[in-house]
Amino acid sequence: MLTGDMSDRTYFGTDGVRAVAGEFPLTPAWVMTLGAAAGEVLMRRSQTGRVSVVIGKDTRQSGDMLEAALAAGLTGRGVDVIHVGVLPTPGVSYLTRHLSADAGVVISASHNPYEDNGIKFFGADGQKLSDATEHEIEAAIDEVARLRPVTGTDLGSVTNYTEAERLYIQYLSALAPDLSGLKIALDCANGAAYRVAPRVFQAAGADVFAVYTTPDGRNINRNCGSTHMDHLQTIVRNGEYDLGIAFDGDADRALFVDSRGNVVHGDHMLLLNARARGERAVVATIMSNMALEVKLQETGIPLERTAVGDRYVHERLHSQGLQLGGEQSGHILFLDLSPTGDGVLTALLTLASMKTLDTTLDALFDELTMYPQTLVNVRVGDKKAIARDETVQLAVSRAEAQLSGKGRVNLRPSGTENLIRVMVEGQDAAEIHEIARVLAGVVEERGLLTASASATS
Repeated sequence: MLTGDMSDRTYFGTDGVRAVAGEFPLTPAWVMTLGAAAGEVLMRRSQTGRVSVVIGKDTRQSGDMLEAALAAGLTGRGVDVIHVGVLPTPGVSYLTRHLSADAGVVISASHNPYEDNGIKFFGADGQKLSDATEHEIEAAIDEVARLRPVTGTDLGSVTNYTEAERLYIQYLSALAPDLSGLKIALDCANGAAYRVAPRVFQAAGADVFAVYTTPDGRNINRNCGSTHMDHLQTIVRNGEYDLGIAFDGDADRALFVDSRGNVVHGDHMLLLNARARGERAVVATIMSNMALEVKLQETGIPLERTAVGDRYVHERLHSQGLQLGGEQSGHILFLDLSPTGDGVLTALLTLASMKTLDTTLDALFDELTMYPQTLVNVRVGDKKAIARDETVQLAVSRAEAQLSGKGRVNLRPSGTENLIRVMVEGQDAAEIHEIARVLAGVVEERGLLTASASATS
């Protein structure tokens, strides 16, 4: 199977605008312009003449700078800004809905290092903005300099909403199972969940040991969090904890560690929750392991796959009227309870499912044995041409026939480089390595031919 990048936006990627803070486009001047453009679009759509936007952030040093610039742009177009401070991304989504705001904004770069930052918009429903709305905001950026000035009482105001964290914790606690008797280690990534997560799990009755809860603006995700699990694994093993949970910088994802220190990722969580909740189908991306698909089929639950990115998982869930989906990274969606991924909520619901099925993470890890997978990156001249190339498509068909339904083949263009990612998965490690080697050779050969043809045409 060949899959491609579906985004054609200039500034907005699949997860908002993201770059090194201080470099274009995340300079204060450009972010203020972005705020003005977003404010203008929201004001045009308003039927009351007043618009409010919730703004939250993670713990990055650049967050204050970008927050101030964005708020200046928004208020300059007449939008009222509600600051909720440091709060997980899903917390901002929740407060946007709770406060009946017209939109929400999170200033975060998720699991990236502190030098990076990003700006992600939510609609009034707490969901990520549609492609159409992001296109409209991008178009308005070029109009900002020509817009009529807003003055006097028409300017927007700024409010610091001090109840935000308490309300979000109250919302999560209402959905938490009884965790009495569980000894849990938490890795809060020096990020947005550094206060919220320990308080929620303690309130649910767990014996909590929390690490990486001292953010200084520069240590977010640094050798910690869901992308660096080593320390948490050691803590769980040596401290004889029942389990560990790691969040990323903005806490929209979570990964587990079982009592032996094994990483329990998104595929495990999808299987456990699908069974406990009796889902009629589950949505995952092309990167989820085939072992998940096989185990779900044994339970009578089909797996639907999308392109990489929680945006596409969300779209499929919504279009099919489904509730559960996600990625191996631990970004799991429970659309019946939240319109966006929520790491703390995911952890709570997974523990609730564990209790429902009377099982353990250790047993889950042992049951879901992952199929071997090989990923080869091949540099090419024209990644779009390769995706359409008949010789490459024929080679993929032959590889799929060789696997006889006991494996998968996926070729995916990189979103940022001229690379084709060749992924082969199956039960026999030696076989999939050979298939990947042959396929990568075909892609490389066709890539050279395509580049040569483009240069001479």
